[in-house]
Amino acid sequence: MFYYLNGDITLVFFKKLGIDVVISPKTTKKMIEDGMKYAPDEMCLSMKNYIGHVTYLKDKCDYILVPRIDNFYTFNQTCTNFLAARDIVNSIFDVNVLDYNIDLNNKDTLKKGMFKLAGILGYKVNVISDAYLYSVNKYKEKKKRLIMENLAKLNSDKKKVLLVSHAYNTYDELIGKPIIKMLERENIEVIYSDLLDNSMCRKLSKNISSELYWKYSRESIGAYEMVKNRIDGVVFLSTFPCGLDSLVNQLLILKMDKPYLNIVIDDMDADNGIDTRIESFSDIINCYK
Repeated sequence: MFYYLNGDITLVFFKKLGIDVVISPKTTKKMIEDGMKYAPDEMCLSMKNYIGHVTYLKDKCDYILVPRIDNFYTFNQTCTNFLAARDIVNSIFDVNVLDYNIDLNNKDTLKKGMFKLAGILGYKVNVISDAYLYSVNKYKEKKKRLIMENLAKLNSDKKKVLLVSHAYNTYDELIGKPIIKMLERENIEVIYSDLLDNSMCRKLSKNISSELYWKYSRESIGAYEMVKNRIDGVVFLSTFPCGLDSLVNQLLILKMDKPYLNIVIDDMDADNGIDTRIESFSDIINCYK
C-alpha cells in the first residue's frame, strides 16, 4: 500500500545495493480472493488486496518488506493499516519479514529505516549512504516530473475531474485503473489528487477542516482547494469499509460546490454499474457547464 507513495525509493535503493527485488504483479481477482481467505471481514478491500499480494510473494523470496508507518509528526498520522501491517503479516504468514519504522514523533525516519535494513543485510555505512542518496534523488526527479505532467492537464480543453483517492487504490489494476479508463472514455481529463504539492495541499486543507490529523486525508481534500477553480467536478474513489474516507470525503462533499461522484468499491464484479454512473456524471458536468 505504501509502495505507491514512495516505494520507488526502496526499489532503487535495493537495486543500487545489488539486491534482487521481487515485486508482486498487477492485481488479479485471485489475489483479492486469496486476501479475503486470510483477512477478517472488517478489513477494507484495499487491505484484503494487500494481503493477497503478500500471499503471492510468500514462497517467492527470502524476505518480504513490510514497513510500519505510524506518523510524519503530529497532525500527520497514517491509517491504522499502515501501522499494523507488519504485525498482521507476521500473525498470518510464516515468512521472514524485513521491516523498518517511520515514527517522526520518536525520530524514526525513512533514512534511519533504510540504514537499518541494509545493515541487517550486511552492507557498510558508506555503501548504504551512497545508495540512499541516489534513490532519494531519483525519486524526487520522478515525482517532480509526474507533478508537472499532472498540472499540465489543467490546461486541457476537455472536461477536467479531480480524482480524490489513495494512491494504493488509484493505481491498482482492478480498483482504480478501470475507473480511470471509464472517465477517459467520456473524454474527461483526470487530475490526480496525490500528484500535487503535498505540503501545500496540507496547508490548504485547513480551509475545509482544521481538525483533521490524517496526513493523506489532509492532502486529498487540500488537493481540491488547490485546483477547485480549474476543474469541472470531483470523483471520490474508496474501498469499503474505509473509515477515514467515509468521514473525510463526506466532509468535503458538504463544503464543495462542484458536481461529484462518490464511488465505493466493495467487490470486483460491479464494473457495468459504475460505467453507467460515470456516463451520467459526465452528462451532469455538461449540464453544469
